[in-house]
Amino acid sequence: MWLSNFTIVCPDEVITTASLRIEDGIIAEIVAQAVPGGLDGTGLVLCPGFIDMHGDMVELEVEPRPGVLFPKSHAIAHLDARLAACGFTTAFAALSFCTNSYRGEQRSREHSEAIIRGLVAAKPHCRIDHRVHARFDVDFPDAEEVLAALLAGGLIDLVSLMDHTPGQGQYRDLERHIAKIARQRNITPEAAQRFVLDRVESAGPEAGRLALLERFAAITRAAGIKLASHDDDTPHKVAMMVAFGATISEFPITIDVARAAVESGMSVAMGAPNAMRGQSYSGNLSAKEAHAAGLLHILAADYHPGSMLPAILTLAENDPAGLCGAVRLASTNPAAALGLKDRGALAPGLRADIAILDLRTMPRVVATLVEGRLAFSAGFAALAQPGHACA
Repeated sequence: MWLSNFTIVCPDEVITTASLRIEDGIIAEIVAQAVPGGLDGTGLVLCPGFIDMHGDMVELEVEPRPGVLFPKSHAIAHLDARLAACGFTTAFAALSFCTNSYRGEQRSREHSEAIIRGLVAAKPHCRIDHRVHARFDVDFPDAEEVLAALLAGGLIDLVSLMDHTPGQGQYRDLERHIAKIARQRNITPEAAQRFVLDRVESAGPEAGRLALLERFAAITRAAGIKLASHDDDTPHKVAMMVAFGATISEFPITIDVARAAVESGMSVAMGAPNAMRGQSYSGNLSAKEAHAAGLLHILAADYHPGSMLPAILTLAENDPAGLCGAVRLASTNPAAALGLKDRGALAPGLRADIAILDLRTMPRVVATLVEGRLAFSAGFAALAQPGHACA
């Protein structure tokens, strides 16, 4: 099948009049001309399907309001369709094992494990390629046992390590964190302060928490699974996480920490909503600032997959490589960081995972192909072949 007369975003150049041939789910050929008889894409753009290494959406699909639980099959099917409609072809669903949720959602062992098993079971019926990103916090009971069991069962594709103890990491600014807790829980500042300080006390000494993280990392390394750190807040913590075997730094707190991560050989990942808005909702490092300093490698959907395309277009305005460079943040770079050698770019021999974009009046995804099969279409009638639907 030929996709003809598109603008194609290749790894190092944008070809304005080009065609791409798909054969058996693989990109077979790209030529710099229109091909007669192909599916016409005049005015449209082909780019690699987006790869999301960290998406929190599945928890919210299962529990859209605190205490309101939806059937997991329904939640997973809706997430699958939503991601395909946003141009994603591979997505790592982030499932948390922690006890510090402030919105009230469940993050128990049974709850998170059930979602993981449901997602793994649904994979053969889904539109896109779903993977599991397990997030382990030091405060989670029996975390070592749970992590080891999930890894032994082959249910995890990526692990990130977290310490959400107030006073460090994402919650380094205690005054801001206390004010946030007061708003979220609708309590007085004094009550919020008591709540936060109780959490600090119950977390125990930092040395003990670091020892736990080291054991989590050793279990992950032994299983041969990629490891990411989360909310690094000092260059010292970056060095420690590198020593543990982490190769990705998710959401570093400051520009100096991001620089330390890059200098240590880590890939830096930040949220697409942050990049789109130009600021972190928690008051930490701006993804635009990190990108401008050459310290951003990966965009993650985080909590809002619809932010990916506008984030790419926002960063493309100032990227040294223009649209190519910005698209790499959501395709080539995460593929490399996650060891996905068969995808991540529009190039012969790779999977035909493709997002078809209309960047004219209202930039949007008009179709998504996964291994050459139609996963989503809205406004591109030429693609009529059936795709997969998540049961």
